[in-house]
Amino acid sequence: MPIDLTYGEEEKPAQGLKNERQKTAVAIEGGGPNALPKVIASGRGLLAEQILRLAFENNIKVRQDGDLVELLAMLDLDHHIPAQAVVAVAEILARVFEANSALANPQTT
Repeated sequence: MPIDLTYGEEEKPAQGLKNERQKTAVAIEGGGPNALPKVIASGRGLLAEQILRLAFENNIKVRQDGDLVELLAMLDLDHHIPAQAVVAVAEILARVFEANSALANPQTT
């Protein structure tokens, strides 16, 4: 099954007065023809950094999408993405693919 990783950053209150950015990473394993994708890894902060490092080392496709990662981070590990969320995830990914394709193949007029 293909594995895909999504990550983003969010503002988190630090112990002091200022805010700091904290990374969040979620890995999903693609489902088959009759199975929904499932969350196989999720973490924030240092754990997110480790997940990202492993993904890059293993040539796993990585996307940066703060909204998508926050949605996926709410799900339990080793559980399929709920059918209600699949449509939202698919719509977000479709827009990401469109944007990436437009950047990779700019039209000249």
